[in-house]
Amino acid sequence: EGRGCWIRKQDKMQAALDKLLSRLAVAALGVSAGGAMVGSVIYDIDGGKRAIMFNRFPNPFTGEASGIQKYVIQEGTHIRVPWIQDPKIFDIRTRPRAIPTVTGTRDLQMVNITLRLLSRPQIEKLPVIYQQLGLDYDERILPSIANEVLKSVVAQYDAEELLKKRELVSREVKDQLTQRASDFNIVLEDISITHLTFGKDYASAIEKKQVAQQEAERQRFIVAKAEQEKKASVIRAEGEAEAARLISSALRQGPALLELRRLEAARDITSTLASAKNITFIPQGGGHGGGSNGILLNMKDT
Repeated sequence: EGRGCWIRKQDKMQAALDKLLSRLAVAALGVSAGGAMVGSVIYDIDGGKRAIMFNRFPNPFTGEASGIQKYVIQEGTHIRVPWIQDPKIFDIRTRPRAIPTVTGTRDLQMVNITLRLLSRPQIEKLPVIYQQLGLDYDERILPSIANEVLKSVVAQYDAEELLKKRELVSREVKDQLTQRASDFNIVLEDISITHLTFGKDYASAIEKKQVAQQEAERQRFIVAKAEQEKKASVIRAEGEAEAARLISSALRQGPALLELRRLEAARDITSTLASAKNITFIPQGGGHGGGSNGILLNMKDT
């Protein structure tokens, strides 16, 4: 009897535990369903993004028609009708894109150009953008219009002009590309040519041209130097002829020029001997015949 009483107590405790677990399972299921319901009703739009609303069916609560709605939803937390409304979220921040292309110049030279774009969508036109292009609007539009505009502009210039007028080419590309992008409701914040190179043949031709120009400049310098040396030689010869004429005229008039040259030579010799270490005294006279010419050379006797 005692054993049977203990078994009945165990059965009651097991039944109570099973009942509690069942209630907990029902509660958990309710919480999960409630969470899923809340998650399907509430959605967030982060900073730098906007959303548009797509209605699968006419909204019975707001009276909106089916399809893409014409308004733009701002940042924050919003409520939707599950299974009827589907928000489409756009990133409206400015995004960079590099677009490379190969095209020909007016003189039929191939050029490699890379264009860097900073683009974003027009916020008020997001419903139109989604209807016409979708969320990947930039992938669909920017590469095609960038290549189109680049080929059109570059074809108007020679290869040499592309290097000399790069700023003008960049400005013309910017103006045309901005206009083309606006047709698709895309705003271009900045456009710049970041890379511009030519084919190997043209690069080799430019290098040879530069070498030839440098050689021509060197030859012009050599010719100019020879001309200056020629003029200097003529002027030097004219000066020497004039000096010879003056000396000849002076000699015909008297010995004064010879005496001047004697004095200059004596002064130079005296200065040289006086600065020598082994000369301590310069005699002034005492030669044979009672002469007192000193160290002066008797040029008249010789």
